[in-house]
Amino acid sequence: MAWSDLFVGFAFYLIIEGLFPFASPSSWRRGLAAMAQFEDRQLKSFGLGLVIAGLILLYFVRG
Repeated sequence: MAWSDLFVGFAFYLIIEGLFPFASPSSWRRGLAAMAQFEDRQLKSFGLGLVIAGLILLYFVRG
């Protein structure tokens, strides 16, 4: 893996994260407020699910 791959991945992350507040700021704000009400266990489970989904996607793309 080259460093450029890491920077490309980070750039895509920033683009995707920026699309949501740009496209619909009020919905994005409501979503964040809803997530703030989750318990720590629920957030950890959600985060783990995202990590696993990302790893699976990476395996198929780079495998």
